[in-house]
Amino acid sequence: MHQPHTMFGLLELPFLFIAVFFAFRVATKLKGGAFGTGMQLLAWGFVVMAVGHLHMQIQHYTGVNLFGSLFGESGGNLIWVLALAITWALSAYGFQQIYKAAKGG
Repeated sequence: MHQPHTMFGLLELPFLFIAVFFAFRVATKLKGGAFGTGMQLLAWGFVVMAVGHLHMQIQHYTGVNLFGSLFGESGGNLIWVLALAITWALSAYGFQQIYKAAKGG
């Protein structure tokens, strides 16, 4: 049985899924443009992040590395690094689009 403090990792998942839900809702309300495009990019970055965090929790609680099982150890590690890079690249580009729109250019 896991210690109570290890269950806190599971608490992040509902909040992450709520953030994804509202990110897409906001992006839809903004209807394109720089703000909408930026928010859409952030939302997709959150999706990739959510998958990564779900993967981490599955591995923590079951010992199963889904990426490793599906793509082999090296491929799984590569997928993990790509997921991190994609998450942060989408987030950075989304924030850049919002920043440019906010400053008027």
